[in-house]
Amino acid sequence: MNSSATGAFLIPIILLCGALQAMGPPMNGQLRISLVNPWVATLVSFGLIMALFVIVAAVFPRPLPTAEGLANMPWWAPLGGIIGAFAVVAGLLFVDKVGAGLFAALTVSANLVMSVIIDQFGLLGVAQHSTSPLRAVGVLVLIAGVALITMF
Repeated sequence: MNSSATGAFLIPIILLCGALQAMGPPMNGQLRISLVNPWVATLVSFGLIMALFVIVAAVFPRPLPTAEGLANMPWWAPLGGIIGAFAVVAGLLFVDKVGAGLFAALTVSANLVMSVIIDQFGLLGVAQHSTSPLRAVGVLVLIAGVALITMF
């Protein structure tokens, strides 16, 4: 992080978004229960996302993509939304079966482990950040926490 002022501003926003993200799977699970069909529920969920960002893009139309930016874009860059769809569908299908706590613990743990791997090897355009011994211990402690949540 560049400065403590940036961190003081960004960290609360990121924490709030993380807290809100924990609400998504139970909400999507209820949507699936109400609509019965998980694929229709997914369409409703993503339809609302699409409508929101059509409005946001109309209000904030600049900057526009450039031809050079599009030409240099990695082939896999637009696939992040599809990856996000897997998370939404998993919430639709499984949160009511395993509970919000275990679902969050498993997804956060998998997210953190994958993020550390991405950092370690500088994958997907992310600057390389080596895994320190303490960072590795942190991942192991998180996995131990998930094991405790799973068992109790």
